[in-house]
Amino acid sequence: MSGIVTTGEKRLVLATGRAHPVLAQEVAEELGVEVLPMDAWDFANGEIYVRYGESVRGTDAFVLQSHPAPINTWLMEHLIMIDALKRASAKRITAIAPSFPYARQDKKHRGREPISARLVADLYETAGVDRMISVDLHAPQVQGYFARPVDHLMALPILADYVSTQYGQEDIAVVSPDAGRIRVAEQWAKRLGGVGLAFIHKSRDPKRPNQAVAKRVIGEVSGKTCILVDDMIDTAGTIVQAVEALKTHGANSVVVATTHPIFSDPASERLRTAGLREVICTNTLPIPPEKQFEGLTQLSIAPLIARAIRAVFDDGSVTSLFDGEV
Repeated sequence: MSGIVTTGEKRLVLATGRAHPVLAQEVAEELGVEVLPMDAWDFANGEIYVRYGESVRGTDAFVLQSHPAPINTWLMEHLIMIDALKRASAKRITAIAPSFPYARQDKKHRGREPISARLVADLYETAGVDRMISVDLHAPQVQGYFARPVDHLMALPILADYVSTQYGQEDIAVVSPDAGRIRVAEQWAKRLGGVGLAFIHKSRDPKRPNQAVAKRVIGEVSGKTCILVDDMIDTAGTIVQAVEALKTHGANSVVVATTHPIFSDPASERLRTAGLREVICTNTLPIPPEKQFEGLTQLSIAPLIARAIRAVFDDGSVTSLFDGEV
């Protein structure tokens, strides 16, 4: 028999950046591993330096980084961490970006605009990733920007199960904040047992980011507990207008459920004073103490990410985690 046969076993390592160490620690505990030791600091001019504290040669490396503000700093740190793993001879590198950076810039609305989500995908591949894991991409077609496998995880089961537990005995309607999220709202309605469905018709000025105008509600919401679902909340302008429209149309109460709590100012103040029954989100992004408020519930995404990591490491099916709905 030609060649060399080894008896070594695969080794999984989990590395994390500095953006959201709490989430990384939760994932590590779910997996039963320790986070890979790493030195990281900034030079005086803002350059980022990283070095891993132990050998990663031949490992199956998973490198987790959240992308809150300042997003460009944490994206660059993620890329540098991946480059360091590649140059240290990791066998396979899987990047985990729970909230994919620049995901909203997935297409050209007008001439002379970039497609920044594609640029970010190219940066990850140039840095050396073999696989990408992300949660609730703003647009699923971002997967197509990669020439390598992308595992698109869904926070819907975590959020919907919580909503079912808290509000399942009430007359519920699932509401999409715009027509573009109707498919996700349909999945929500199905998960909640076939409840009613509605959406907000709105308009947006492409020249004015973070601003939209809620026009009218399509669907029956009068007297119902409305579950307003979206993939992210940035400044909360769209959500607050949707809440006002729902109340105008007779909604009994409004609960907001989102995956990515970006919460750029003045989002927290808007949500706090909008008369919402509850705001539910995951911890794909950290929420600083000064942006937290009464009625905010943050659910951990760590069990979902850990299950996906384990499936990838064991060469199992990630799609099976969501009954094929990705």
